[in-house]
Amino acid sequence: MLQFASSDSSAESEIAKEESLNRRNHLLDEMRWRAVGMLQAGARQSAVARELNVHRSVIHRLWNHCLRDQNASRRRGSGCRRIATTADDRYLLQSSRRRRTLTARQLESQLSAAAGRPISRQTVSRRLHEGGLFARRHVVCVPLSPAHVRARLHWAREHRSWTPEQWGHVLFRDKSRFNIQNDSRRAMIWRNAI
Repeated sequence: MLQFASSDSSAESEIAKEESLNRRNHLLDEMRWRAVGMLQAGARQSAVARELNVHRSVIHRLWNHCLRDQNASRRRGSGCRRIATTADDRYLLQSSRRRRTLTARQLESQLSAAAGRPISRQTVSRRLHEGGLFARRHVVCVPLSPAHVRARLHWAREHRSWTPEQWGHVLFRDKSRFNIQNDSRRAMIWRNAI
């Protein structure tokens, strides 16, 4: 238990109490091995629980787990097992970087065929996100010839010293496209997060 020099400080005692409560339900790995060592040396479970400041049931479950599995490390958490292996994840990232215009559904069918088991589109999207790839719209730019590049550079150099008043007389006209629905059918590519 944590003890502080000044017992009148309620904030410090609250922090100590909270830390104590957080530790009473589970043990860190080094504490698990310490508890197993104490139990193997012949200490009683209640004495080990008092020493480590945890509930008796924690030590009891740890000791039963250790006797059954011959291992004191924590068991794997609950939840569904990952259907895609790390090799599948690497294959998925590699193929999406090689052909950036493939959709998640196309990548899903490609990976399912390669792995020999069904893998969902949502799993593919999650693995791509974990790998730092996100669906982005392909940047469409006008291909410029060397003459166009020179002309644009010349125009920029001519106008770099313009004042805001001079720019105020210029009308900028831009053509933008806005969609309310999500059915624009634009080609998406996989890009690294910036």
